[in-house]
Amino acid sequence: MNISYNWLKEYVDFDLSAEEVSAALTSIGLEVEGVEKVQTIKGGLEGLVVGEVMTCVAHPNSDHLHITTVNLGSGVPTQIVCGAPNVEAGQKVIVAPLGATLYDGDESIVMKKMKLRGVESSGMICAEDEIGLGGDHAGIIVLPSDVQPGTLAKDYYKIKNDWLIEVDITPNRADAVSHYGVARDMYAWLMQNGYQTKVHKPIVDAFAVDNHDLDIDVKIENEEACPRYSGVSMKGVKVGESPEWLKEHLASIGIRSINNIVDITNYIVFELGQPLHCYDADVVGKEVIVKTMPHGTKFVTLDGAKRSLDENDLMVCNNQGPMCIAGVFGGVASGVTEKTTNIFLESAYFHPTWIRKTARRHSLNTDASFRFERGVDPLNQVYVLKRAALLVKELAGGTVSSEIKDVCPKPAKKFLIHVSYKHINDLIGKVIPIQTIKSIVRSLEMDITAEATEGLTLAVPPYRVDVQRECDVVEDILRIYGYNNVEIPASLKSTLTVKGDVDKSYKLQNLVAEQLVGSGFNEIMNNSLTKIAYYASLKDYPVENLVRLLNPLSSDLSVMRQTMLFGGLESVARNINHKSPDLKFFEFGNCYHFHQEKRVAEKILSPYTEDYHLALWLTGNKVSNSWAHKDEESSVYEMKAYVENVLKRVGINLHSLKLEEYSDDIYSSALVAKNAAGQILVTFGVVNAKILKQFDIEQPVYYADINWNTLHKALKNFKVSYYEISKYPAVKRDLAMLVDKDVKFLQIEQLAYNTEKKLLKDVWLFDVYEGKNLEPGKKSYAVSFLLQDENQTLNDKQIDKIMNKLLSSLQHQLDVKLR
Repeated sequence: MNISYNWLKEYVDFDLSAEEVSAALTSIGLEVEGVEKVQTIKGGLEGLVVGEVMTCVAHPNSDHLHITTVNLGSGVPTQIVCGAPNVEAGQKVIVAPLGATLYDGDESIVMKKMKLRGVESSGMICAEDEIGLGGDHAGIIVLPSDVQPGTLAKDYYKIKNDWLIEVDITPNRADAVSHYGVARDMYAWLMQNGYQTKVHKPIVDAFAVDNHDLDIDVKIENEEACPRYSGVSMKGVKVGESPEWLKEHLASIGIRSINNIVDITNYIVFELGQPLHCYDADVVGKEVIVKTMPHGTKFVTLDGAKRSLDENDLMVCNNQGPMCIAGVFGGVASGVTEKTTNIFLESAYFHPTWIRKTARRHSLNTDASFRFERGVDPLNQVYVLKRAALLVKELAGGTVSSEIKDVCPKPAKKFLIHVSYKHINDLIGKVIPIQTIKSIVRSLEMDITAEATEGLTLAVPPYRVDVQRECDVVEDILRIYGYNNVEIPASLKSTLTVKGDVDKSYKLQNLVAEQLVGSGFNEIMNNSLTKIAYYASLKDYPVENLVRLLNPLSSDLSVMRQTMLFGGLESVARNINHKSPDLKFFEFGNCYHFHQEKRVAEKILSPYTEDYHLALWLTGNKVSNSWAHKDEESSVYEMKAYVENVLKRVGINLHSLKLEEYSDDIYSSALVAKNAAGQILVTFGVVNAKILKQFDIEQPVYYADINWNTLHKALKNFKVSYYEISKYPAVKRDLAMLVDKDVKFLQIEQLAYNTEKKLLKDVWLFDVYEGKNLEPGKKSYAVSFLLQDENQTLNDKQIDKIMNKLLSSLQHQLDVKLR
């Protein structure tokens, strides 16, 4: 929000520089992002002076130029060639002498000595448009005759420098979205730091009702959305140009002047923080009704856009229909125009949630909605109306032609909060004198309703929507007292903590991340919000189980992800489109689910679950453009190796896992690894081609999903241990087996480990043959078995016994035959 330094000084007394003010505001929580010097006229008329034309003769070589001599205050005449038709001797004029700078938009012109049609000229006599005072270029500016030559132009026109202070207002500080609001905080800081100061709130005692010729009733039908609505009527106003002081105030913060009535409402918004709306009273009629309209009602706003209303949009209406989207945007039919003579001024308190939802629905962000969304002062509406009415009478004439209609079914009350001195000192970490505490809360307009030895009872004004608890009051005391005034202690008090599950999980994540990066993976981070369209056709991830956002920013970010897959595929597609097709990605993140059947009335979060996952994506070539190796495509077996390496790295015994074929919507073929309890640790496989088509990905993508929560629980009882490398040699035996085509190596592996649990160390497949010289429906597996005894060397008899046992089991259960 932009704050004018000069404007701010109208409400609080201080003699600090703009930089000192910005430092003070930042120290009390109103962070200043920048301070910029601004001028009502670019350049501030620096270097320009008042001159007196002493002589004026026609130029001998021109039919329109004149040769003048001008007294610039020194008494020494300066020769200037002037082309204005109205220049005459004896005039007092504005002169840009040698060295002065004039501005034309973003360009600047420095006055230099030059010759015009052979005659030397040492400066320029200026017109309005040449120095930024107006748009007139018909002739030079002619000043009153009593102005003294040599007077600086900036002094004559009373040009003031101003500084624009850009304050970053946090959402909870609704009280500080105006110059007076910032002045209140500045006053508290000045008082705490020993400055002599006063705060000046505009006086409205002169307000009086002139007649009752324009009585307009007010009716609130939706009291939840509109707890308070105030209005007053005025007759005989004249819509016209605003005075210079008002235009300068608005221009100083970047607001364009429109007309005196609209400018007054804008001025008060930035002065007091209360949005106003002005209606043409002849359009309003006899009654203002605050209510909602049926869904689909059409309404044209001030920008000319035709909008379709929602049944939850609060509207300000007359007996014919809606006139304004309450607290957001006015209607084109009821606004003030140059022909308006009678007006109705509105000052209301609208419920922040209603305004925020309406503004989002219609994609409108106005100065009014910005303030109503955060919460304006619910006790300020009548005061602001009086302030506005007095300004209208001053600048546009007219009469106050009705009583102020103030409809407020449930008046707002101050927040009563008890604060203890002990709590204040404990939270701040320093003992603050009681008198200092009292001084600070009073300077913040908090009334002390009761005092006791242990603390205070305070009545906090309702415009402080962020101060409703004891800790909020303590925070306010601290920010005015000064964070920097709380000394850093010489000793540090700490509590020793033991690593919990979160710490252990984070350590494992770093361990795995380092391993994957070492294997050529890149870590990605995708948004947890995603498109609902991704789940439209999925059965295993149904739309009904999605966690939906109440107020999504867009349809692309309307639900929370059930699977990490789609975010990674977006990254894959983006990289492929940028000519990087060989990719290895991993991501840690949460997946979210909603289960209606688990809802319990007393527990709001009962139907929601959140699981932490590690996801891997693999696509493109494993080897590409290598002189030592021909191009080799990535495969699901490569993904399997990466998954196994992750599991081994965290301490999972692969032999303890049960591998099965897996099928769901996102894979065309996949495997699942379960622990002994049947819980899924990981799924991995080939991503379904239909899903890839949605992302315009034409190459295979391999995906693995590791349930990190389940994995971490499985490691709770895992302990790192070590043992000596066996002194005794291992023995490898190979078997060439004829098996049915539907037999998987996985079955052979699991059966082998179950048959020989002590001495069988490893099993692997090194050849598969399907073709000639085999029985129909058969294939050949060549499998290696590694045997080792930790205590002795195995002899042939022992080896043969184990191999016969293995072969017998394989023949019995899988109908295996030796080739």
